[in-house]
Amino acid sequence: MTSKTPLLTEMNERSREVFRRVVEGYLETGAPVGSRTLTRTMSEKVSAATIRNVMQDLEYMGLLGSPHVSAGRIPTQSGLRMFVDGLLEVSLDGQDRERIDQTLDDGHGDVNILLDRVGQALSGVTRGASLVLTPKHEAPVKHIEFVSLSIDRALVVLVFADGHVENRLFTPPTGQTPSSLREAANFINSFVEGRTLTELGTVMRRQIQERRQEIDGLAAAMVESGIAVWENRGESTERLIVRGRGNLLSDAEASLDLDRIRTLFDDLERKQDIAQFLDLAEGGEGVRIFIGSENKLFSLSGSSLVVSPYMNADRKIIGAVGVIGPTRLNYGRIVPIVDYTAQLVGRILSGQN
Repeated sequence: MTSKTPLLTEMNERSREVFRRVVEGYLETGAPVGSRTLTRTMSEKVSAATIRNVMQDLEYMGLLGSPHVSAGRIPTQSGLRMFVDGLLEVSLDGQDRERIDQTLDDGHGDVNILLDRVGQALSGVTRGASLVLTPKHEAPVKHIEFVSLSIDRALVVLVFADGHVENRLFTPPTGQTPSSLREAANFINSFVEGRTLTELGTVMRRQIQERRQEIDGLAAAMVESGIAVWENRGESTERLIVRGRGNLLSDAEASLDLDRIRTLFDDLERKQDIAQFLDLAEGGEGVRIFIGSENKLFSLSGSSLVVSPYMNADRKIIGAVGVIGPTRLNYGRIVPIVDYTAQLVGRILSGQN
């Protein structure tokens, strides 16, 4: 996992050790680490004054910060990033592996039940909030129906060729009538046969551009709204499973940063921008770590996200799993847990397909 960054390479052994011990101490306790504490743990015998000088240099480099009037130091976001990229050592604890295996071993019949269990396992093992992005159902679509529930609420019913049925609530465009709902459904169903939702979405966009004059404006808006719903751009979606939000409260109370945690809860509750969640994971195979403002989804919360994609039997990325928590996550433990869980989910789903 570790790879020396240019700045780390330029630092001498003493500076690297001081930096590493400050970060590790902060990740463990959440408190600033002082020079006197380090004199008791350094591999070489050095004075507190010498360590203070090294810490000042690291602060000048932007790697450490001094909160309030404390004599101790904590890592900056840049410092955490350099630690993760250059010094982090990871290994999967046997007990963590066993707990994940046990949770996912108890039957896998329904994919949604399995992935909900994955979320519960991740939040339970890591004591953070887990995020699981479920795969789209990619069987060919047989029939689509729009059902009006109220002025500002409608239901899209998706019937797949394999018998799978999905119902999704969404807010229709203003001014929809029963006839425009029927017209939209009839228009979509004329192109449904043999196409998956992804393929159908592509066809619909092209057809709307080519045949906008042929269909009523309200129906066109409804078709576009339908595309947004089945691609999970709507405001109400269950593709993102969030578990363990309560785990974040104890940390927030300890750090007296409840405003940050409320912002995070609001982000999770809205579940918007979930397409970004998969985008984060698709930057390459394996685990990706987003610290603080690097995290596009939760930049206002000052949290970190550890995320990894999972793949189907064709090695295509179809979803992702992740853990979100404070920036002082135990990265060395969380990273291998997320990585192992993503690989396990991929193997299980590939076996089912």
